[in-house]
Amino acid sequence: MTGFALHLPAFGSTLGLTDSMAHPVSIDLQTESDERLVKHHVDGQAGAIDELIRRYRDELFGYLVRFTGSRALAEDVFQETFLQIHLSAASFDVDRRLKPWLYTIATNKARDARRWLRRRPSVSLDTPVGGSDDAVAMVDLMPANGNDPQGPLQGAEQTNRVRAVVDRLGDAQREILLLTYFQRMSYAQVADILNIPVGTVKSRLHGAVRAFGELWGEEPEQ
Repeated sequence: MTGFALHLPAFGSTLGLTDSMAHPVSIDLQTESDERLVKHHVDGQAGAIDELIRRYRDELFGYLVRFTGSRALAEDVFQETFLQIHLSAASFDVDRRLKPWLYTIATNKARDARRWLRRRPSVSLDTPVGGSDDAVAMVDLMPANGNDPQGPLQGAEQTNRVRAVVDRLGDAQREILLLTYFQRMSYAQVADILNIPVGTVKSRLHGAVRAFGELWGEEPEQ
């Protein structure tokens, strides 16, 4: 993703750090774990949260674009997510993994963004999303019933059709598919992010796959 800039507050001043706290011993942040970066950020280490943003910029932003259907809205949600990380960093348990917490915050904010869009129908959801990877990730959901005389869809055509079908799903089904198929997360990770049992993840995914297949048959070809 090029040309993307995150505009967050000046963290040191926002946290009220002293000059001595704002200039700790030099650390190679690129070698630190995600969890340690949160700890360094709380301790006032300059650049710690910037390193986290760099690590998750493409992955999380891509997820949010798919979730919201809008690059502009996804950028807002991305910024709000890391602002929340900044504000809540001191309460984070560094003995836990950061990624589920990050995706929990991002998913909740994306849900709110989707509700906001639904209250404002004049806002277009027809923003192009990603590239052909979208279609590749979802290809195993498509019904193979042999009723398509044109053969398999290819490239952008397939991507657009996949995006249209996913956008028609309910939020719960949409979340499950995006996290499992696009983000390649395990059932346990998804359960942690959505705060639901693993069994519920499996049942929702089963229903989401079935719904995707039904909607796929209804979606007009590009």
